[in-house]
Amino acid sequence: MTTCKIFDLTGRVAIITGGSVGLGRQMAEGLAEMGASLVLCARKKERCLRTASELQANGAKALALACDVKDPASIQNVVDATLEHFGRIDILINNAGTSWGAPVESMALEQWNKVIETNLTGTFLFSQAVGRTMIAQRHGKIINIASVAGLRGSSPKFSAIGYSSSKGGVIIFTKDLACKWGMHNIQVNAIAPGWFPTDMSEKVIERNKESLLAGIPLGRFGGPQDLKGAAIFLASSASDFVTGQILAVDGGQSA
Repeated sequence: MTTCKIFDLTGRVAIITGGSVGLGRQMAEGLAEMGASLVLCARKKERCLRTASELQANGAKALALACDVKDPASIQNVVDATLEHFGRIDILINNAGTSWGAPVESMALEQWNKVIETNLTGTFLFSQAVGRTMIAQRHGKIINIASVAGLRGSSPKFSAIGYSSSKGGVIIFTKDLACKWGMHNIQVNAIAPGWFPTDMSEKVIERNKESLLAGIPLGRFGGPQDLKGAAIFLASSASDFVTGQILAVDGGQSA
């Protein structure tokens, strides 16, 4: 098989949670450019419809669905609709996420629970639902979006302990699930992005630009192409012997 072929995603079907904006959209574009058919799902279906329409205009096959990753029934509806529309599921990118900034001593339980349930429990629930299909198929790629925030502690000025904890949980979940499902020929890996300007992070970046850049060896934040290669690699046959790994895409921040 040629190198070009092992990265080719033609004929494969990918579900991307939170795939309509930000990092999710960037990965959706990358997979579509390599030939994958896409299912974009998020709580705000109108955003997914808009992104799917733009991808379709560039020749991609894309389906937009509403989904709350905290709700097992909503997740199952996405799985069923994907199988009905495309007949298979080859790739799952668990990208949907949220954060909440508050000092540890004053963070409300409701705020903590919302972050954990979305970022960690949602990753578990979607992996579980899609995994049943992948086990039956005897193949699949699951890519969980972690964060460099889940690799180590952060400065007191970044008061988002729920987010960091959830992403640390995603990292060990990825490793353990890879051990559990390797027997089914399912590769489970995670991407740990560093600082990318998105709706969720742009205000923090604006307030702390100089100090953040000082900790990034490449001296810049992530751009609109920087996550595509990692997602394509982990979604394609190029990573068939890679599982349980955390790929940091962070300009060297975690080094």
